[in-house]
Amino acid sequence: MRDPFEKPFAKAKPVHPYEWLWEGLASDPGFVLRSMFGGKSVYLDGKLMLFFAAKDEPWRGLLVCTDRRHHAALVADFADLRPHPILPKWLYLPETAEAFERLAGQLVTLARRRDPRLGVAPHPKHKHQSAKGRRRLRS
Repeated sequence: MRDPFEKPFAKAKPVHPYEWLWEGLASDPGFVLRSMFGGKSVYLDGKLMLFFAAKDEPWRGLLVCTDRRHHAALVADFADLRPHPILPKWLYLPETAEAFERLAGQLVTLARRRDPRLGVAPHPKHKHQSAKGRRRLRS
């Protein structure tokens, strides 16, 4: 019989399959890792740089957070990058790319070096007003 005073085991957190890619950034003072849309977002110095998605296609790989004006230059350097089919403002390196591990590692290195083609400033969060507060503003 189980001891009623014994603490139950905590559930183990699943390891993200791409964790090995961002581990080298974790010691960077500007590094922040956040969960977003079922994936992991890497921020450096407040800029959203990379998004790691490990779900079904087209959410299985690395998204490079960048401005459209940098797409051509990045695709010239990384031929397997392409606009994401749902978020075309960002470039996508699918896990199915033949050299995914090598290319993803190179993109992480670009992020670490603060390549100016990578990163977007996050939009400020809007404060949501209650219906009561919106009515007062209309008066």
